[in-house]
Amino acid sequence: MAIPVKLEVFEGPLDLLLHLIDKNKVNIYDIPIVLITEQYMEYVNSMEKKDLNVVSEFLVMAATLLDIKSRMLLPKEVNEEGEEQDPRAELVEKLLEYKMYKYMSYELKDMYMDADRSMFKAPTIPKEVADYRQPVNLEELVGDMNLAKLRAIFDDIMKRQENRVDPIRSKFGKIEKEEVSLEEKMLYVRDFIMEHKHFSFRELLMTSHSRVQTIVTFLAILELIKMGNITVTQESRTDDIDITVISTDFDETLAAGEENAQI
Repeated sequence: MAIPVKLEVFEGPLDLLLHLIDKNKVNIYDIPIVLITEQYMEYVNSMEKKDLNVVSEFLVMAATLLDIKSRMLLPKEVNEEGEEQDPRAELVEKLLEYKMYKYMSYELKDMYMDADRSMFKAPTIPKEVADYRQPVNLEELVGDMNLAKLRAIFDDIMKRQENRVDPIRSKFGKIEKEEVSLEEKMLYVRDFIMEHKHFSFRELLMTSHSRVQTIVTFLAILELIKMGNITVTQESRTDDIDITVISTDFDETLAAGEENAQI
């Protein structure tokens, strides 16, 4: 006859690991991964619940434990600073974080239960007492204060406020995204080419007032070079780019530009 065994129910794989660590009375910073993995797998194999959402969480942690176990059998890894890395470090951090939140939940639960036993009484202060305000003696309050001292205090406060302002960040503006259509820029370049057979890249940028527009204009020039509508020359890296028109047939070029998304 089989003996029924009642298994403890845990809220998740981390809760089970904390139970096994406390049960074996081991240091959480030096987990005997072989022992804990064996006991963890015994529990997973004995689970009666068939809910895949629950079982899958325990199976993922089981795979993590097996991975840590295999990494500990290999030579220890060394980081960029030459320090040996413990394969258990990430798991320890998760356990400590979970343990902290678990104890915090206990504290909140105790506070909630204590609040049920608390009683509050509405204030019954007479209106005359509630409306009473202690009189202020202005002469005693001001004392030997004069306009010169008040001015010095005011200047000191304003100086402190100025010192609190970051001289660099306070001048930062708002960065807004600028959308420039390559298709529209291709049409602008086409119209410019129809009027100018030979020009410089600088002349083409006369209406471009931002870096994004300059980049899109350059992409349009590259597309026209690719399609054979123009040729470019440049004597040196610091000289301007000279552009010469070869063909004004832009149908195929514009069709290629329509396929590009907005930048």
